[in-house]
Amino acid sequence: MSAEKGREALREFLVSFNAQDHERHGRSLNYPHVRLANGHFQHIESAEEFAERSRQNKPRLLAEGWYHSEARDLVVVHADDTKVHLAMRMDRCREDGTVYKSFDTFWIATEVDSHWGIQFRSSYLV
Repeated sequence: MSAEKGREALREFLVSFNAQDHERHGRSLNYPHVRLANGHFQHIESAEEFAERSRQNKPRLLAEGWYHSEARDLVVVHADDTKVHLAMRMDRCREDGTVYKSFDTFWIATEVDSHWGIQFRSSYLV
């Protein structure tokens, strides 16, 4: 059951990200939210802070030709009643569906106050 909750949290993250619905996207996480990418930790305290960062990130995504992202090769590494470890390959795609960037990533979905969300992401971005 919890493995499926972790997969659902991942799906909600991607649906809200691909829609660029920044407030909904912020609600797809649990806080504090931590991201490790390119050797740097980001520590985000709230959905409002995350939504603002997402809004600021949108022009960069569009400039690189991003249209949507897809997770593939998803593996549930560990799962219990309140936490799920997810490993996957993330693809950034253009409008025609071609993949222009792929990277491996590891996420942790958690249940906090009866809400499942992504709480930690570690990505190998190039």
